[in-house]
Amino acid sequence: MAQEGTGPPLGAEPVGRSPAGAAGGGRAEPGGRCPEHGLERGWFCAAHRQPVCAQCAQLGGCRGHRLTALEEKAAELRNQLVDRCEKLQLQSAAITKYMAEVLPGKNQSALSAASGAREVVVQRLILVRSMCENEEQRLLEKVHVEEERAHQSILTQRAHWTESLQKLTALRTYLVDMITNLNDHGLVLAEQEIFERTEAADGILEPQESEKLNFNQKCVQSPLLHQLWASAVLSCATGLEEVHIDERTVSPLLALSEDKRTLAFSPKRAKPCPDCPERFDHWPNAVGAKAFHRGTHAWRVSVDKSCAYKLGISSSSLQRKGPGNAARLGYNPFSWVFSRYDKEFRFSHNSHHQVVELVKCPTQVGVVVDLDGGEVLFYDPTACVILHSHREVFTEPIYPAFAVAHQSISLVQ
Repeated sequence: MAQEGTGPPLGAEPVGRSPAGAAGGGRAEPGGRCPEHGLERGWFCAAHRQPVCAQCAQLGGCRGHRLTALEEKAAELRNQLVDRCEKLQLQSAAITKYMAEVLPGKNQSALSAASGAREVVVQRLILVRSMCENEEQRLLEKVHVEEERAHQSILTQRAHWTESLQKLTALRTYLVDMITNLNDHGLVLAEQEIFERTEAADGILEPQESEKLNFNQKCVQSPLLHQLWASAVLSCATGLEEVHIDERTVSPLLALSEDKRTLAFSPKRAKPCPDCPERFDHWPNAVGAKAFHRGTHAWRVSVDKSCAYKLGISSSSLQRKGPGNAARLGYNPFSWVFSRYDKEFRFSHNSHHQVVELVKCPTQVGVVVDLDGGEVLFYDPTACVILHSHREVFTEPIYPAFAVAHQSISLVQ
């Protein structure tokens, strides 16, 4: 029985306790005896969370606290422990059932799923490999056909000009003979014959440049090959360049991060910059620190924060000073850029602008330049979509080029 506010009578025994138990016969006394008063600690103080004797409860530190007979507290704890044991038994049974029934099924399911995934990978790569082999065969056949066509055109031209050369040589020999061997009377009489033969020679024109004599590179243009090539270059870690922006070229309108990979637009001019020949002093431009002379190079730029930017390449001839087009990316012969202004995208070179229709704004733009093959390509690595490609014969070293007029853009390494 619990009591609160007043303790038990002095010397009172807890309900249910026998005198024999109090005398210490049989098993150990519940709670033992109080070392201070020598009385059995047959009560439980809820405040101190420990057994106490009746005198401690009545006069000591437990006075006024909630008291419970020790047997009742023990019975309550036993009931709680029984409930806990039942819960542990149920929990153990559930775990045993899970281990016996669920885990084996999960293991078999995982094995089956892995086998299925493995088969999907193999089958898809077989399809891709077959597609690549077929495309390779198709393109190589087109190369062979174009090579034969160019070769036959050259042979035809060679035969034609050989015949023309023979006619011209024969006519020249004839004319030299006329001049050398005929007297005045004979030369005048042969005038009509000479005129007719020279008139025939007048129909032989000088050789002119003809595209038919050149190998047509368009025969190897393939959207599939373009897509796979760009994906391979941008997906391969070794294919990406470690591009850093040349601090000397950064416009005063831009702020360059410490790692030289982020350009932020600052219309009030980020900070005073020492003037140098490399720096753009009007347009918000910058170029990479390293020039590319040959081979294939690729890098990615994060553009999700900006609504106004330009990305691409420029040659060493690009001017750096003044407000004219000579220093404006995409408006001269020395820069090739993909640009965004608000929701308009376009490719620009030498003041020629081509609108690029996009379904959604890319968060990253990959730039791939093949100096040997003569091509610059802009790619969305997230959507695996070619944004634009342009063929060009590059005659100078090429630098990565950047411009930003809203927020910031960052090189992705």
